[in-house]
Amino acid sequence: MAGGAADRAERTDTTLSEKVALVTGAAAGIGRAIALRLARDGIAVGVLDLAEQDAQVVADEIVRSGGRAIALEADISRRDQVQAAADALRQAFGPVRILVNNAGITGYVPFLKLSDEQWDTMMKVNLKGTFIVTQTVLPDMIEAEWGRIVNISSSSAQSGAALMTHYSASKGGVIALTKSLAQEFGRYNITCNNIPPRFVMNTVMSEKMFGGAEAATSREATINAGPIRRQGEPDDIAGACAWLVSDGAGYVTGQTIGVNGGRYI
Repeated sequence: MAGGAADRAERTDTTLSEKVALVTGAAAGIGRAIALRLARDGIAVGVLDLAEQDAQVVADEIVRSGGRAIALEADISRRDQVQAAADALRQAFGPVRILVNNAGITGYVPFLKLSDEQWDTMMKVNLKGTFIVTQTVLPDMIEAEWGRIVNISSSSAQSGAALMTHYSASKGGVIALTKSLAQEFGRYNITCNNIPPRFVMNTVMSEKMFGGAEAATSREATINAGPIRRQGEPDDIAGACAWLVSDGAGYVTGQTIGVNGGRYI
């Protein structure tokens, strides 16, 4: 037993400054906050997004602050584009040891009006995209016998959400994927956890939720629905993510870490 622990400790490099992370959907909102936080912790970051110009803005911000980053463009549902982006990141900084699957889409549609196309698109991006990106970079972690995967799911996958059946189902799949990856790859010292946020301000989803005429009233009602009476911020999710990718969380895997102000307990 002692020898096994010593072997694992020897393989584990605790210097975060030598790690490389890929963060998807990192041009804005939660993804941007995570990219900035990981870079502040000394990790080299691949800032991946469908909008390369916006990703470049975040990468430039990291570099100006003394960090290391590269902007990457990819549709996560396209394996060829994901592979090209991962190769560019490896060429710039080395093998990928940390992955944050944050990219995704949302939508509000009554269930009986939900089309096959809307369902398939949601699953293609949120679930298949997460699968493709993870499968692309996992070999790097297996080779190193060290890795961290954090999937951004949704509290709607835990509680359900009216008008968001396709979204909630796709994020429920992400939670199940998280648990399965944890089971299969834990023997390589790779952890996989997921964070299901509540509503987080300054994100695309929050703009969709609170963009109407009654936005202020709706926002206040949502805030008051949880024990912690404030809105979530991107940095709240980034803080939890930073812990999950650290060596301090090396014995935590397959878990759902709810950063939601107590909306779902």
